[in-house]
Amino acid sequence: MHIAGQWIGADQRDSLAVHNPATGEEIGRLPCATPEDVEAAARAAARGFAAWKAVSPFDRAKVLHRAAALLRERADTIAPILTREQGKPLAQSRLEVITSAEIIEWFAEEGRRTYGRVIPARAPQVRQMVVKDPVGPVAAFTPWNFPIGQAVRKLSAALCTGCSIVLKGAETTPGSVIELVRAYLDAGVPAEVIGLISGDPVAISARLIAHPEIRKVSFTGSTAVGRHLAELAGRHMKRSTMELGGHAPVLIFDDADAADAVDRMAAAKFRNAGQICIAPTRFLVQEPLFDTVAAEMVARAEALRLGDGMNPGTDMGPLAHERRVVEIEALVGDALDKGARLLAGGKRRGNSGCFFEPTVLADVPPEARMMQDEPFGPVVILNCFAEDDTAFAEANRLPYGLAAYGFTASAARADRMMSEIESGMVSINHQGLALIETPFGGIKDSGYGHEGGFEALDAYLNTRFLTHRS
Repeated sequence: MHIAGQWIGADQRDSLAVHNPATGEEIGRLPCATPEDVEAAARAAARGFAAWKAVSPFDRAKVLHRAAALLRERADTIAPILTREQGKPLAQSRLEVITSAEIIEWFAEEGRRTYGRVIPARAPQVRQMVVKDPVGPVAAFTPWNFPIGQAVRKLSAALCTGCSIVLKGAETTPGSVIELVRAYLDAGVPAEVIGLISGDPVAISARLIAHPEIRKVSFTGSTAVGRHLAELAGRHMKRSTMELGGHAPVLIFDDADAADAVDRMAAAKFRNAGQICIAPTRFLVQEPLFDTVAAEMVARAEALRLGDGMNPGTDMGPLAHERRVVEIEALVGDALDKGARLLAGGKRRGNSGCFFEPTVLADVPPEARMMQDEPFGPVVILNCFAEDDTAFAEANRLPYGLAAYGFTASAARADRMMSEIESGMVSINHQGLALIETPFGGIKDSGYGHEGGFEALDAYLNTRFLTHRS
């Protein structure tokens, strides 16, 4: 942990084991924060905020650019840490590190553009201005699927706007987050501006969100946990950003290029073993293309080389931990019991590690659990539809609205998808989501607020109106 400028290890305190999901071996231990640690982190963040908000946006940007440069320089050191604790192939881990450096650079520049405005007055000798100020210390909670890629958005948005931050990363993937924080600190971010704590998520969130020094909460994770944290934040009048779960539909119409759709969506589905909140999940394929799409998807799934992410030939690594394997097994079993057809995969691979085969299911009935709950794993659901209205109804059936995809050659169908699909992000004829310069966020039970585009900065800024009569 990093609290008040000090690094704190797991010696002589309660700790949690960190395991390699490919082998099951323990690779480290993580210290657990005490109530006193949480208090100290929040107090340090208040002191750090007082100093950091006084630094000009121009100079804050210089520090962030140095952090990005350090992250790039250390990519070959950090990527293996990420792979060993999370499981994804080494190439994907390195890409996450490099992309995170780009995210820091984007926020560094965007932080210099937190403009206010002058509003013409109704009366003479009156000036009316709008100014943007940093909201204050931030409490941020990040998940295990992209330990660096998720944390870097919250850290960079806070720092570029002049906020301090206390970050709680996922207990299963701490090492890579530690290295991310180290890059910021080595670049010149004052020590008390960034806190990093770990341990019992329930105890930490309850204490940290309620702490009077914390002014904003940012969370990425499941809808169930997000509801709880949003309730805590609301109880204490804390501003919050919630990036929650999804269950992304993919509409493939009969005029689409089937091979292109499968190429793009299979890559998006099986990346990171399907453990991505915007991963395409419910494939809705119009009848004339169904058999073609199914055959192409099975071929993609069966061609993937499953193995340890540290091996150069691996296309897909293990799931991040044993709980995911158990949950995917249960979801697949339930779907098959209810009449779904298994086209590929469907079972655990090997006697060690958390490997689950790339899986393709067809004709999954609506009453299957998988059709309600996001699988969050390497599972493709293929269902057929005849009429366009049926596909739109299914796309909007669930309470989630994070990401959606569509493939068509028809401008009319594309327009209908853009206007009718209830999702915070809709991508048509490609996978165009999660670019840092574009808004990233959901609607309905998938949360609120954004973590990309200039919209990401709004939640870290107070908007104040100033008027003066001379």
